[in-house]
Amino acid sequence: MKVTIVGAGNVGATCADVISYRGIASEVVLLDIKEGFAEGKALDIMQCATNTGFNTHVSGVTNDYSKTAGSDVVVITSGIPRKPGMTREELIGINAGIVKTVAENVLKYSPDTIIVMVSNPMDTMTYLALKSTGLPKNRIIGMGGALDSSRFRTYLSLALDKPANDISAMVIGGHGDTTMIPLTRLVSYNGIPVTEFLSEDVLQKVAADTMVGGATLTGLLGTSAWYAPGASVAFLVDSILNDQKKMIACSVYVDGEYGQKDICIGVPCIIGKNGVEQILEIHLNEAEKTLFSKSADAVRGMNDALKSILV
Repeated sequence: MKVTIVGAGNVGATCADVISYRGIASEVVLLDIKEGFAEGKALDIMQCATNTGFNTHVSGVTNDYSKTAGSDVVVITSGIPRKPGMTREELIGINAGIVKTVAENVLKYSPDTIIVMVSNPMDTMTYLALKSTGLPKNRIIGMGGALDSSRFRTYLSLALDKPANDISAMVIGGHGDTTMIPLTRLVSYNGIPVTEFLSEDVLQKVAADTMVGGATLTGLLGTSAWYAPGASVAFLVDSILNDQKKMIACSVYVDGEYGQKDICIGVPCIIGKNGVEQILEIHLNEAEKTLFSKSADAVRGMNDALKSILV
């Protein structure tokens, strides 16, 4: 199985490292526009093989899309990262042109690939990739919900003082500081409702921390985070390549699900070899429905900025 990662920055390189270390794919290609950058990252990762025991072949190329031919999955991380004080929405004008060009180039050499979108603002860039390429909706996936849910489970783990892997929790809605919806009502710890252990006030604090989880790291690091985003992409790619059919919150095109149409937004999905194999419509209470509707309106508003690009 072959995976191409476009953009060899922190997120792209971390994704390549995790995919290689876990043996998710037999081949990983890193591509970047900066001369020698992807080649250097790939060589550095390959030099870990004898000490960590992986056999994945990792190569790097400078803007040569022919080397990506035959990719089963293409991950797009291209574009500038957020800086302190910058919202994901402010990246639309800068990153939209980059993402559109990248998607067109990868499809020249891998027409049957599944595209995983990471570039921000992710819901809008996922929608752009879908509309500009004309691919079936199951083959364009935004990874934001996987990352947001991971952050949610981390904050829950800290509040409970229990392992994150024993906690079931999900974030739906837009991948933005004000649009994501941590589903506190559905959180469980080893099958037991988390309300048995945490008060409503603590749960709301966890939800609030989750929503600004990315901005918090940007403020601390001076740029966007990369370890958790890279691992979240690898987690999603693993479910595709190995047909694991995991339920993962992803930004996908909805056409009537959850009462919304013609946008890409985070919802629970079954992810397998065909990409998005099913959108799960879980029951939302009235408050959650209202939040989801507001989130969709915000995402749709951001999509309006794409009109000139999609013409």
